[in-house]
Amino acid sequence: MKQQRVTTDFSTGQAQIFKNPFLESLTKTNPISNIIVYGVTVLLLAYLAIAGVGLSVLSFVILFCTGFVSWTLAEYLLHRYLFHWYNDWKWTQRFHFIMHGSHHEFPKDKERLLMPPVPGLILASFLFCVFYILFWVFGFSRYTFGFFPGFFLGYLMYSFVHRAIHVKRPPKRFKYLWHHHNLHHYQYPDKAYGVSNTFWDKVFGTMPPKPKRKQV
Repeated sequence: MKQQRVTTDFSTGQAQIFKNPFLESLTKTNPISNIIVYGVTVLLLAYLAIAGVGLSVLSFVILFCTGFVSWTLAEYLLHRYLFHWYNDWKWTQRFHFIMHGSHHEFPKDKERLLMPPVPGLILASFLFCVFYILFWVFGFSRYTFGFFPGFFLGYLMYSFVHRAIHVKRPPKRFKYLWHHHNLHHYQYPDKAYGVSNTFWDKVFGTMPPKPKRKQV
């Protein structure tokens, strides 16, 4: 298996993902578009959960919070096992480049630091169906409408933390997150998979090594 290359390019260039200009445009986005599209989606799902499906406010809040917290685990697992899935097969290399490799090549490309709305909504629809089936198996399919808005908002918050890490100076309180993610990009691509938190890296043993203190 080929080793994934550690990013050393600090430029502000852009990768070309598709030759077709229309498809290429669908790979780019900006914060305003994401806030509007995804924000409206979360609100509509929340309204549907209470007014359409008939969940009580208390049930919705519990499911919503559970979904929000569950995203942190999904963030880790997706980043580690899907976004960094890479082997000698050309189609997996292409998949890796589209999903995540281009970001490692050009980590300061502001137009690709967030998931664009079109592929984002397609992936969200797929995940909604997955959760619906899982809840349906246990006889609670309508709970999906309370769980998924929280899960989706968790993703939205994560995505903006990720963008901030790449384009903003770190606030003192969260400097460790900036450091953690930069270690993943520039030194340890096989560690530090968490972006919005370091909890699951600690649980699964993928924390990067601590720098050795120089002896006086």
